[in-house]
Amino acid sequence: MSNVLKTTFLLGALTGLLLLFGQVFGGRTGMIIAFGFAVVINFGSYWFSDRIVLALYRAKPVTESDDPELISIVRNLATRAGLPMPRVFRIPQPTPNAFATGRNPQNAVVAVTDGIRSLLTPDELAGVIGHELAHIGHRDILISSIAATLAGAIMMLANMARWALIFGGGRDEDSNPVGALLMAILAPIAAIIIQMAVSRSREYQADQTGARIAGNPESLASALEKLTMASKRVPMASNPATSHMFIVKPFSGRSVIALFSTHPPVEKRVQRLREMKRGR
Repeated sequence: MSNVLKTTFLLGALTGLLLLFGQVFGGRTGMIIAFGFAVVINFGSYWFSDRIVLALYRAKPVTESDDPELISIVRNLATRAGLPMPRVFRIPQPTPNAFATGRNPQNAVVAVTDGIRSLLTPDELAGVIGHELAHIGHRDILISSIAATLAGAIMMLANMARWALIFGGGRDEDSNPVGALLMAILAPIAAIIIQMAVSRSREYQADQTGARIAGNPESLASALEKLTMASKRVPMASNPATSHMFIVKPFSGRSVIALFSTHPPVEKRVQRLREMKRGR
């Protein structure tokens, strides 16, 4: 229950930040517009987030004839987890990674890159799939999509506000130019921090549940180490707004985006998994 309350609070904070931004920059009118924008964004992210993300990465559906081993792993683990069989997609990228998306378990998708199929053993791949199925079971995929969408919207509006201020726009009778300038600078940072907190609070839980689904914490621990090393060598061509969806961050440690990581340190995740193994 604590995680549910925390997520509800964080998503409420993102929506509130959007409304505050609208009020500071455009007064009452701006707040009304921001509220309408928040409603549209939430509705769109609920119904179409999976299609948008899959299209963004040019993901293709995988059938049993395409990859019988992968489909068998997903089906067996979904049955063990008590979940419907998700659709499986392939992302044509060499960087090994994976994510899950969809609005609920009945409409879930598990997507893996070409790189992950050539890097991991079947047991390690099962650990990764178990992690993604845990996200589906916990309904993290919808929560993370909404948080990412709102954060992206806030950053987009902040960019628009900076240009409007430069050219003298947005001066409603209730607006505050100084406050608008501060919001244009600080709102994107706050949005990223809130989005980061939503994602990080879920990864440890998904690791633990995923390891139980797969039946071996060491398999997931080993997979996380391999995926992290490979991502550092060959960073993924990914959109920062969706980076939190992957099992490991797709950017290299040298990227500026890495300063705002949506993932907890892999070392701590691996440590917890190996402590879980010793405690069995």
